[in-house]
Amino acid sequence: MDVPIGVWIGTIIGIAGLLLFDFVFHVRKAHTPTLREASIWSALYIGFAVLFGVGVWVFGGHDMGTEYFAGYITEKALSVDNLFVFLIIMSSFKVPREDQQKVLLFGIVFSLIARTGFIFLGAALINSFAWVFYIFGLILLVTAGNLLKPEGEDSHSADNFIIRLARKVFHTTSYYDGDKLFTVHDGRRAMTPMLLVMVAIGGTDLLFALDSIPAIFGLTQNVFIVFTATAFSLLGLRQLYFLIDGLLDRLIYLSYGLAAILAFIGVKLVLHALHENTLPFINGGEHVDVYEVTTPQSLSVILGVLIVTVIASLVSPAGKAQATATRVRHLATDYLDPADGTTPAEREATYDRFVAEEQRLQALAPKHRAKLEGDHGLADVVRRAHAEHAGQPTR
Repeated sequence: MDVPIGVWIGTIIGIAGLLLFDFVFHVRKAHTPTLREASIWSALYIGFAVLFGVGVWVFGGHDMGTEYFAGYITEKALSVDNLFVFLIIMSSFKVPREDQQKVLLFGIVFSLIARTGFIFLGAALINSFAWVFYIFGLILLVTAGNLLKPEGEDSHSADNFIIRLARKVFHTTSYYDGDKLFTVHDGRRAMTPMLLVMVAIGGTDLLFALDSIPAIFGLTQNVFIVFTATAFSLLGLRQLYFLIDGLLDRLIYLSYGLAAILAFIGVKLVLHALHENTLPFINGGEHVDVYEVTTPQSLSVILGVLIVTVIASLVSPAGKAQATATRVRHLATDYLDPADGTTPAEREATYDRFVAEEQRLQALAPKHRAKLEGDHGLADVVRRAHAEHAGQPTR
């Protein structure tokens, strides 16, 4: 179905308006969103996405509506997984909590621009070369396999080639100057870590698009649906980050669920490519009569996998153990590197909470405790927190 140009223009203006509103009323003044603020705005942005989908369903028909919701849910799930990497990058750069909103909003805007480019490029390729579906399917199958591999924080380290080159070529500081991208250091204009972390976030966004865009093209080839589902999945991601920050490490099986979804869509793309086949070395260049998965079936599989994955993660003892370990790490880090303005009494209270969480960690089942004790980074930060409190050298 062709979408009128007026609808395109109105949709783009609406999305740009939401991003501008987000910046002016929430991000421009540095602050850490409260749980209530993050909850309200996350619900509103999801509500906007659902209402838009209902409009697509009413005016575009059942097929377009189903394709939109299948694409939106898939892209939203992939976006949540991307938050893990954002968390690692911002932790490695030690971005102040109150300035993380600006970094996230930059990442969202950059991601939207980059993915829009990939969307139109992908659409042009699909319209010209049906065999591109084979490539998209292969990309998703490889990505699904990679998600099953165990990863540590180093696999997404912000200390990449571009960052190292920037630090060598340009005058940079080791400290933040509020949320400024540049400051004056030793009488010279210098880049702050804020600019470097935005470069790191932008670079990872490009990599995310390599699996995100083929995934949604596996569900629909309607460019309007691809664009809007992708855009609405990114809107509200900033608020969602602060809302589920404490749950991110709890979702220990999310990567397995996403691997299953991407593998399913990858197979769906290959089947579609076979059905539309024009390659001479496959069935003599003729179409192959294979079963094609319908969009409602895709939506059912995606929802089913995500529901099972989330429930399994939340009720799993391993997930609860990981959440406890994360709280121990965060509290120990907050004690060792307190925020500006923290009073001695507040720092002592942080240490008390850290000790309480550590005791919960020690009370875990032996198999979970043994696995966490093998985390050398966790063990080191715990040791240094105790040494600091005892007045002993931490190095």
